[in-house]
This record gives sequence, structure tokens and C-alpha cells, in this order.
Amino acid sequence: MTTQSKTGSALQVRRLTYAALFLALALVLPFLTGQIPQIGSMLSPMHIPVLLCGFLCGWPWGLAVGLIAPLLRSVLFGMPVMFPGAVAMAFELAVYGGLSGFLYRRLPRNKGSVYITLIIAMIAGRLVWGAVRVILAGMSGSSFTWAMFLSGAVTGAVPGIVLHLVLIPVLVIALERAGLSLNQPA
Repeated sequence: MTTQSKTGSALQVRRLTYAALFLALALVLPFLTGQIPQIGSMLSPMHIPVLLCGFLCGWPWGLAVGLIAPLLRSVLFGMPVMFPGAVAMAFELAVYGGLSGFLYRRLPRNKGSVYITLIIAMIAGRLVWGAVRVILAGMSGSSFTWAMFLSGAVTGAVPGIVLHLVLIPVLVIALERAGLSLNQPA
């Protein structure tokens, strides 16, 4: 094995290890708010490790963790309910993880880029969540109204949005300074 292939292989192992850690956090964090489901849905604790995975590991890893976490959590713990909740969340979180990793790799490494990436990923994820909920409602013969979208994606999510806008940039910047980011610019 050449030195370059050993380095690339070691980097992939580190990314896999980080992604597994972020997946485990996505499964466990909701237990902190699980006793009061309304608080959990407002704070969106599963979103935090998925976004961090995208920022630190890159888009493929963030996308994978985002896609798997809600589905696996539904299978293991029954929350979120698989249909339509976990299915729609899987698409939403896949966009969060994928887009945060993709954009952050391409933007200059500064505090502004963290916020720009985070805001774009959060908006895109919520739009995808709404689109998937409309599709799932059509498939099940139910409805998903504009008011339901606004309530689920915006008004009911304000505490989580604020938490993510405060916490994620601080963590990303601190972890980057510590040399723990594996999502290096092209």
C-alpha cells in the first residue's frame, strides 16, 4: 500500500467512525426531550448530529446519517412514527446532512460560511419535508395543508431553529479549530 492510499483509507475510517458517532447521537438525543413530545418536536434534537455530520464528514456521510437516523429510530424505539413522520424526516434530514456537507466544503472557511450553509440547509430540508408530506398525504388519501406545513416547519419549529443557529456554528467552529473536521475544501 502506498502512503497516499493508507492516508485515504485512514481518513475514510475516521469519517465512518464520526458518522457512527453522529448516528448514535441522533438515536439517543431525543431521549433527553422524549418525556414531553412537544418539546422534542420543537427542539428537533435529531437534526443537530445530522447537521454536524455533514459539516465535519462531508455530504455523502451527512446524507447517509440523515436518511438512516429517523428510520432506524422508528424501528428501534417507535418514535418518530414510521409513516408519515420518520419517512418525511428521513428526506428532510438527508437534505440537511447532504447540503451542509456539500456547501461547507465549497465555501471559504469562516463564520459567515457556517451560517450561510446552515440556513440554506435548514430551509431546503424543511421544503423537502413539506413536499414529501404532501406526496405521502396524497398516497394515503389524507391531506397536508399549507397551515400544517407552516406549523410543522416554521412556527412550531422556532425554538429548534434558534437552538440550531446558536449551537451548530459554535460546535463547527470549535471542532474545526481542534482539527477534527474531515470535510476539507476541494
